[in-house]
Amino acid sequence: MGIFRSCFNFMVGTVFGIYVAQNYNVPNINKLAGTGALMFKHYEETYRKPKKSDQDD
Repeated sequence: MGIFRSCFNFMVGTVFGIYVAQNYNVPNINKLAGTGALMFKHYEETYRKPKKSDQDD
């Protein structure tokens, strides 16, 4: 009985996801993640503490 319930939930979720993707303006997750990674990289490079020099002259 449990496998039928799991399959039913998976099928309903898949059909609902397909419906939403076709009828609504859903953002591209890969593009959104890439943009976020670039923004984080820029932020990190801008506000990173300077490296300490191990050499004492």
